[in-house]
Amino acid sequence: FAQAADERPWVNLLPGGVYQEHWTTTGNWQTVDGAVKLTPREGERGWSRWNAYLWSKKEYQDFEIQFDYQVEERGNSGFYFRVGDKNSPVGTGIEVQIYASHGKPDDKLSDHDSGGVIPGIAPKKNAAKPQGEWNHFHIINQSDKLTVKLNGEVVNEMDLTKAPLVSRPKKGPIGFQDHALPVWLKDIKIREL
Repeated sequence: FAQAADERPWVNLLPGGVYQEHWTTTGNWQTVDGAVKLTPREGERGWSRWNAYLWSKKEYQDFEIQFDYQVEERGNSGFYFRVGDKNSPVGTGIEVQIYASHGKPDDKLSDHDSGGVIPGIAPKKNAAKPQGEWNHFHIINQSDKLTVKLNGEVVNEMDLTKAPLVSRPKKGPIGFQDHALPVWLKDIKIREL
């Protein structure tokens, strides 16, 4: 089966830099120079506006995804998957944190730093590039094993059958968080395993 999985095609989730074919949102996500940029609207605060997240129209079980992100100072977003309820993604899904973590010492990292898995699992090392530079995530969710690579380095590996994530569903939509802070995404590609 492994060989067949390796031959499965990658699907571009931002064809032409446009998100509408594969994603839904009420947030202020716009196509700019082949990327998707979130520009919070005036008065928008916090992260509990679930409909403003960029949600996939399709649900995924085992998959491999790659994407690039860029944040500003104190920038904050996240990549969600295995979400049971889009109106409660933190409580019913898994989040790989996207954060302006560059320069933070490895021994001070928490689950809220880039590559951390919420809830509760800090990245093993800080591989985040400086704010304003593109970072590359490569995330593999297969057979209840999660591998998170940031800029080519494995920053998290975990068994999803153990606490605190054992209660999460096996399948669900994927999404990117609108935390009312600017974030850029590009080159989002996925393949099912």
